[in-house]
Amino acid sequence: QLQLVESGGGLVQPGGSLRLSCAASGFISDYYVIGWFRQAPGKEREGVSCFSSSDGSTYYADSVKGRFIISRDNAKNTLYLQMNSLKPDDTAVYYCAARDGVWTTDASQYDYWGQGIQVTVSS
Repeated sequence: QLQLVESGGGLVQPGGSLRLSCAASGFISDYYVIGWFRQAPGKEREGVSCFSSSDGSTYYADSVKGRFIISRDNAKNTLYLQMNSLKPDDTAVYYCAARDGVWTTDASQYDYWGQGIQVTVSS
């Protein structure tokens, strides 16, 4: 069983930056995907960025490419999402999620979820 705990959200002005952290504990298979989803009010949960352990590849949604960076600290079992040039459209609850196997943007395929953390981009 894997536990995920997010931190680092908050209120930021447009154009600002935030870094989200996801502390992982417990067990997952050697081949896994871990990443970030977000859900804005009235919208479906969407994949933002993820990392695949099978080949070290990363995925970014088109809406965040060039602005967000996913990274890991294996020693700390922590996943990060550096969010730069934030826009009001980035406002959402952000979730850390993980699954065994290959990557997918289908949220229903992820087995492990954090509690979610609010990110609000507003002046």
